[in-house]
Amino acid sequence: MTTISLHERLQQPQILLAPGVYDALSALVAEQAGFQALYLSGASIAYTRLGRSDVGLTTYTEVEDTLARITERVRTPVIVDADTGFGNALNVQRTVRGFERAGAAMVQIEDQGFPKRCGHLDGKSVVPAAEMVGKLRAALDARHHSHTLVLARTDALAVEGIEAAFNRAEQYLECGVDALFIEALRTPEQMDAACERFAHRIPLLANMVEGGKTPVQSAQELGQRGFRIAIFPGGTARAVAHTLRGYYASLQAHQTTAPFKERMLDFDGLNALIGTSELMEQGRKYE
Repeated sequence: MTTISLHERLQQPQILLAPGVYDALSALVAEQAGFQALYLSGASIAYTRLGRSDVGLTTYTEVEDTLARITERVRTPVIVDADTGFGNALNVQRTVRGFERAGAAMVQIEDQGFPKRCGHLDGKSVVPAAEMVGKLRAALDARHHSHTLVLARTDALAVEGIEAAFNRAEQYLECGVDALFIEALRTPEQMDAACERFAHRIPLLANMVEGGKTPVQSAQELGQRGFRIAIFPGGTARAVAHTLRGYYASLQAHQTTAPFKERMLDFDGLNALIGTSELMEQGRKYE
C-alpha cells in the first residue's frame, strides 16, 4: 500500500476521512479498509483501556504507549488526541516530543480546563486564551520536524459562545498551527459560519459523534461545507461495544459460539487478517 504524509494529503482538495482507532488491531483493520489517515481518540482509549468515561483519567504515558503500538504496526498517518497536553506548557512540550517519537503525524491540543471531559459532554471549562496560546507556541517549538503537525482545538463554544470560540481560533491560527478544530458546533448554520471564516485559510476539522452535539453528516457533505478533515472518533468503540454485548449475551444464552458464527472471524480468518503466515515466513529467514 502506498502512503503519503499527512502534510501532503492535506494539500489535496478532497476532504480527508479519518476513522477512530484505539489499538493496533483496530488501526490495522482500518488501514486494510483503505483509509488515508487514522484518528487515535483519547475517549476511545479511556473506553477500552480503562472501561471509563472520557473525563480526563487517561495519562500521557497511556496514550504514548498506545500510539507507539499502532505506528509500529501500520504505516497510515495517525492524528493523536493529546487532550490538554497533560498539563502546562512544559508538559505540552514533553507530550509533543514523546508523541513525535512514537510516530504521530499530527498532535491535537485543546483549551479545556481540568478536569477535561469529552467535548460533547456538558459542564466543560476552558483556560484563558492567553494560556492556550502559550501552550500552542510551546508545542510548535517542541517539534523536531516541521512535518509533525499541530492541531489546535477550542471547546469555548459551549462555555463562552460561538463568537468567543471564533476569536480564540483566530488567536490560535496566528500562532502558526497547522489545522483548527472548533468542537461541538451545534447547527449546520454554525458549521457554515466556521467554514466561511476559516476554511480558506487553514484546514478545519469536523468531529462526528453519534448522538453528540454536532449534526452527523457524511464526509462528502462536510467537504462541500468547507471542512478538510472529518473524524468519526468514537464510532469504532461504540460499534465494538455493541458487537461484544451481542456476542457475550449469545454465548451466555446458548453456552456456545455456534449461533454467532456467521458474525465472527474464525481462527484462520483472524490469522489472515493479522498476517500470521507472513510473520512465520519472516521468522524462517533467521532459522
